Amino acid sequence: MPGTPVNVPVDGTVSHSAEGPLLVLSHRLDGHDTFLTGNLDLPGIAETTVPVRILTLDDVTVLRPTDTFPAPAAGTPWSGTPHLPHGLRPRTAPPDLEAACDRERLSLDALDEAELRYVLTFLSEATTPTVRRARIRAIVSALPAATGSAQ
Repeated sequence: MPGTPVNVPVDGTVSHSAEGPLLVLSHRLDGHDTFLTGNLDLPGIAETTVPVRILTLDDVTVLRPTDTFPAPAAGTPWSGTPHLPHGLRPRTAPPDLEAACDRERLSLDALDEAELRYVLTFLSEATTPTVRRARIRAIVSALPAATGSAQ
């Protein structure tokens, strides 16, 4: 899939959860990966773009900020433009995954391109630091032993 940015004007209302503010869209956002991250321009609310993650459920799409920002009160209407890197997923392992592999003396080189893409997507979709650490443990524990290594 080509890596072309997508800029889609949206609007909705603010909601709050235990994890922080949620920007609930007035219409479901179709055609974009859930858990995909991007940046949201929120004129009149935030002075800079707000990094967000898309959460699309059955009939609603929510943009969850991944960093703190001064969110308005629940129910406040908003409008903005998310900038989504459509089709782009990182192809290199992040430092925390590499460090976990190094500690166990395992390598992601044992994976083919499709498996690596799956692993990196699985890790990037972690919604909290606790889930991310658990996913790293799962990934590392599933890696095959390096060929020719001493057991």
